[in-house]
Amino acid sequence: MLLQAHQTQQVPLSSPPHRSLRARNIPAITALFAASVLVLSACADEGGAGGADAASAKNISVAKIKVSSKDGATGAGITGTSVTVSGGKLTEVKLTEAASGKKVSGAISSDGASWKPGVRLERGTKYHLTANAEDAKGRSATENTTFTTVSSANSFIGSYTPDDGKTVGVGMPVSFNFDKAISNKKDVQSHIKVTSSSGQQVVGHWFGTQRLDFRPQDYWKAGSKITMKIDLDGVKGGQGITGVQSKTVSFTIGRSQVSTVDMNTQTMTVKRDGKTYKSIPISGGSPDHPTYNGQMVISEKFEQTLMDGATVGFTSKEETYKIPDVPHAMRLSSSGTFVHGNYWGSPSVFGNSGTSHGCIGLRDQQGGGGDTPGKWFFNESLVGDVVVVKNSHDKTVKPDNGLNGWNMSWSDWKAGSAV
Repeated sequence: MLLQAHQTQQVPLSSPPHRSLRARNIPAITALFAASVLVLSACADEGGAGGADAASAKNISVAKIKVSSKDGATGAGITGTSVTVSGGKLTEVKLTEAASGKKVSGAISSDGASWKPGVRLERGTKYHLTANAEDAKGRSATENTTFTTVSSANSFIGSYTPDDGKTVGVGMPVSFNFDKAISNKKDVQSHIKVTSSSGQQVVGHWFGTQRLDFRPQDYWKAGSKITMKIDLDGVKGGQGITGVQSKTVSFTIGRSQVSTVDMNTQTMTVKRDGKTYKSIPISGGSPDHPTYNGQMVISEKFEQTLMDGATVGFTSKEETYKIPDVPHAMRLSSSGTFVHGNYWGSPSVFGNSGTSHGCIGLRDQQGGGGDTPGKWFFNESLVGDVVVVKNSHDKTVKPDNGLNGWNMSWSDWKAGSAV
């Protein structure tokens, strides 16, 4: 039987019995092929899952929202948070403190392409942000992000002057004071760019580890615009501390005003744009307490202020003083040098003798009223104007005592740059 079976398998293809066998299998194969076609047809049926996906895809918004702080971030910056959108416009952005629910103010740009908070975020705080947008067809998109800003212990901030939008005098440097010591000075300085529309070269100089000033070789050109780009967000300032600031600040240089005080003649000559504007009699420092020599920049202005000798080391009975209402006071140094109104001195001392504890006094009235030299100079001065003192018996003011880096040679200034 095995032999017969083997012989049957060897029957030639042309043999009638084999042809009959193939003919009987054709209907089965045809049926199997037809079933396959039906299965394929069913997968492509518009009423099936594929059709639903296609219809759903048509309703997906093409607006793509991007939040600068990634979801779950624990070291987000406090000034660089922003939301942008492509393929659509933002309709609403809500930023809140996660713990309290307190809303953070902010504004969508006029073109709807971006949003920024209106205030600096708090360090070491968890925030939740929800952003909504629509594309041109009105289809909506939403992005939710929760992030935590970098802690105070692990971050550094630079307080700077002048502020954005200010008009200042030709001597005003850009000055940063960092809240922590900076050891990585090169990277920090290289991420602060200060440029002038006048084309003047601007160089930074470090005073210790927490102060960085920028200035050109000579005073700023009158009328120029200064731009300061701060890109410190994420920059390592040293072991365990990271920058959190990202901002662009600009200010304008006003007219040029440089006033020179000659202690020999007790006179101040005010020059405006290089020409003599006015000459004012003054009373500078006494022989026992002379006024610093050198170039000093007005850093603050007060219509009236308290002056207490004890705060600057004058504590003996003979030296101490406390005047609660000094009018028209303008700071020239951190150590307490001012140019200010003087209503308590005899009118005869102005232009004749030095009677102060190191300040430059101008005749004035108590309360600051009237037409006086003190009031005139206050009204005509800007923060950033320069007051130069010469022929005093004191030393030259130190470059870091106030905003007075102009008392350093250009070569020494550049030597203090880390870049």
